[in-house]
Amino acid sequence: MFRIQLLIPYFTSKSHPHILTHNKPITGMSPASISGSSILLLSLIFLIVIPAFSESDPRQILLEFKTALTVSNTQLFTTWNENNPVCNFTGIVCHDEHSVTEINLLQQQLAGTVDFDSICTIQSLQKVSLGSNLLHGTISPTLSHCTNLQHLDISDNSFTGNFPDISSLTRLQYLNISLTRFSGQFPWKSLNTLNNITYLILGDTTFDKTQFPLEILNLGMLQVLYLTNCSIQGTIPEDIGKLELLQQLELSDNYLVGEIPSGITKLKNLQVLELYDNRLTGSFPTGFGNLVMLQELDVSNNSLEGDISELRNLTRIESLQLFENKFSGEIPVEFGEVKFLQGFSIYTNRFTGELPEKIGSWSDFTFIDVSSNLLTGSIPPYMCKNGKFYDISMLQNNFTGGLPETYANCSSLERLRVSNNSLSGRIPDGIWSLPGLGMIDVAMNQFEGQVSPNIGEAKSLTELSLSNNHFSGELPEEISKASSLKKMELMYNEFSGGIPARIGDLKSLNSLHLEGNLFSGSIPESLGSCVSLNDINFAGNSLSGNIPASLGFLRGLNSLNISGNKLSGKIPTSLSSLKLSLIDLSNNMLTGRVPESLLAEAYGGSFAGNPGLCAENSKSLRQCSPDSRHSGGSGVAKYCFIAGALVLVLSIACFLLVKSREKYCNNITNRGFSWDMKPFHVISFDEGEILKSLKPDNLIGKGGSGNVYKVELSCGTKLAVKHMWRSGIDSSDHRSYSSSATILPKQKSRCVGYDAEVATLSSIRHVNVVKLYCSVTNEDSNLLVYEYMPNGSLWDRLHTYQKMEMDWSVRYKIAMGAAKGLEYLHHGCDRPVIHRDVKSSNILLDEEMKPKIADFGLAKIMQTNNITKSSHVIAGTYGYIAPEYGYTFNVTEKSDIYSFGVVLMELVTRKKPVEPEFGENKDIVYWVNDEMRKNDDVIGLVDPNIPDESKRDAVKVLTIAIRCTMRFPAQRPSMKIVVQMLEHIEPSSPIGIVIDNIVKD
Repeated sequence: MFRIQLLIPYFTSKSHPHILTHNKPITGMSPASISGSSILLLSLIFLIVIPAFSESDPRQILLEFKTALTVSNTQLFTTWNENNPVCNFTGIVCHDEHSVTEINLLQQQLAGTVDFDSICTIQSLQKVSLGSNLLHGTISPTLSHCTNLQHLDISDNSFTGNFPDISSLTRLQYLNISLTRFSGQFPWKSLNTLNNITYLILGDTTFDKTQFPLEILNLGMLQVLYLTNCSIQGTIPEDIGKLELLQQLELSDNYLVGEIPSGITKLKNLQVLELYDNRLTGSFPTGFGNLVMLQELDVSNNSLEGDISELRNLTRIESLQLFENKFSGEIPVEFGEVKFLQGFSIYTNRFTGELPEKIGSWSDFTFIDVSSNLLTGSIPPYMCKNGKFYDISMLQNNFTGGLPETYANCSSLERLRVSNNSLSGRIPDGIWSLPGLGMIDVAMNQFEGQVSPNIGEAKSLTELSLSNNHFSGELPEEISKASSLKKMELMYNEFSGGIPARIGDLKSLNSLHLEGNLFSGSIPESLGSCVSLNDINFAGNSLSGNIPASLGFLRGLNSLNISGNKLSGKIPTSLSSLKLSLIDLSNNMLTGRVPESLLAEAYGGSFAGNPGLCAENSKSLRQCSPDSRHSGGSGVAKYCFIAGALVLVLSIACFLLVKSREKYCNNITNRGFSWDMKPFHVISFDEGEILKSLKPDNLIGKGGSGNVYKVELSCGTKLAVKHMWRSGIDSSDHRSYSSSATILPKQKSRCVGYDAEVATLSSIRHVNVVKLYCSVTNEDSNLLVYEYMPNGSLWDRLHTYQKMEMDWSVRYKIAMGAAKGLEYLHHGCDRPVIHRDVKSSNILLDEEMKPKIADFGLAKIMQTNNITKSSHVIAGTYGYIAPEYGYTFNVTEKSDIYSFGVVLMELVTRKKPVEPEFGENKDIVYWVNDEMRKNDDVIGLVDPNIPDESKRDAVKVLTIAIRCTMRFPAQRPSMKIVVQMLEHIEPSSPIGIVIDNIVKD
């Protein structure tokens, strides 16, 4: 008899092993057979009792992984089910039917979280590719189960928190976590064990600032190192040359200083070197020309200097970006022989001499920008030789000669910019009609000749700038067929003849400058059909005839200058309906009375030099005689009778008017109209209680659309009532900021503003959007009844005599609340709402300083199927208007985001959007970016009244504001992302991250 005692510990502590004891006698078995049976039994026990030693079921793990995700592509996971072999799952790659080696779900719009510890229990897994999705959440601290991974790509997602220690991933060859939102410090020390890594892509993240991580210098297998926009500071180490296998080195958009180290010249395999947007100084190191494999070099936007002779041997170079530095000297003649060069950008330097004649002739050359240098000689003629050349930018140099005829057939050309040189001769006829050409800018040269009639074939042309040349002859009628034209600047030439009669066909035209020429004839009536026009200047010509009344149809017109001509007749009354920031009709032969509303918009000399003009109450014009409105009649008796009658009529009218206004002010219900009240919330008052309070004593604000009154109900509730007229024009030209209610900016149509506001606010329910209780209307007036906001507007509290001290927690609360209000408008409504006039005066504050978005008179509700549809209606306030509006008139949700970025800058700096200290034609966005670039101590931009312990958080908000005000709309974050970024810097939060990048919308 044998007693078999087996001690089998499994997932237990060593002090408590599980003991399996068999006391039953075993008979009929030899010792050898007993031994064999024991082995068999032991094997069964290991298979059944100890599952931890076997690989987990990949199918079950992947199905659990799927349940944590949502995806808009419903077809993606149709193959992921219990009945399908795991190797047939979409995106799954297997070595054999039992070994899953790869999960590849790139760009599948996946949303949700990922449990990496779970999926890495698939022991055969070598590659995980989840980049470019909508994944979020944190990652476990160690990734200890992922030891077999060779490839990990989780880029372009919204993962947050600290990135884990990856020292256990010793087989890792590829790591890409770019465009994520990890915070804190990257675990640089964990790189010491990653001896096999060849691709290290960590850029475009929100890691804390750090010195250049020296651990990277020990990764001898590295081929690609991407640390762009990764908060790296200090100098590039000399030992960078140890990474001899590097093919791609990108350290751009960081805080690097000092010179380019000579060690970089040892990287003989380097094909891509990008160091742009840093603070590097010095020149290219000696031996830089040894990098003969280099294809892309970008060191733009630094402070590098010296000549570029070291680059003459880079015969494989395809893209060379040296712009915005301090380079000098001549362009190496060898660049004319480079057979692979496609892009050459060296603008804003100090280069001299001539461009190589053959530059661009050996390759698929696409663009050149050598603007703002001191270059001389002629324009190289062969850059379009291979038919792919689309952009020639050579403005602000000293080029001479003509525009080469070779470009007349360059059908790929999209932009021609050679302004501010010494070029001469005629523009080749073929250039005017190039099918893809969007911009012709040859201003400030000595060109001559005529504009060819074939310009009517230029269907892509949006900007035509010929100013300050010697162009002559008539402007061809065919120019009216260039239907995409938005900007036409032909001033200060020698054009003659009439303005084309069909110029009104240019429906997209928004700026028309013809001043300083010899144009004659009349101003075409059709000009009133250019519905997008906001700027007209015909000054200093020989135009005659009447001012066409159709100009009054241009509701977007902002500036009208037709001075210095031979115009006659009366000023059309239709111009009174326009809201102009500039009007100049001086030095013509106009007669009659100047419409009173135009006097309010004009400056002192707007009507000078017109002896026949008169006006009431004008210091610069003669007073109109009593009979200036009428014709015929003579004699003293007649005039006395008329004068007496007028006095009597005026006296009676004044008496009646006073009585009428008195009755109106005391009780607007006595006007004899019936009122219609439409509630949008549950209310406990009627229109009578509202109307009797609309009297001068309760007036708290005036604006371009009417008056705003404070109303206190019998129950003690306070309301703000906006009274908007249906007709009549308010001549005020100033902006009025209410201390307690929203005020509309000047509107071109009050009915439109009212309708927009009601349509928007009546359907909105959000704590950070002002509440519209009801509307009250009749045939004459519109009343909007809002909740009362006792702390007025953010503008008041920041900039006016009502300003108050606000600690950082209050400012942050205002920023976050306003952001959430805009996020709701853009993403939370059934149909997204674009506000179009976001500014600090339209952010109102309640008794607890909680912000609420107000004033929706310019708002646009977008169609659900076309959220990004643009608007061409003039909207917004100077200082807050996004730059794309100036050249496209497109106002989208990204325009709101730009305006909100300006508000954030106001909150942090307590500067107004436009201040004299910023410089002429400069605003707060320019000032903040300029100061942050020039000064290491950005704390100096923060309002001194913000406590020192909060200034670091304030700088982070300022950085978010910079992202919101990026020049190109696509670079700005969505309001969802803005809210997320603000949440990470909440004053009470222990997490402090510098927001240097955003996840693209």
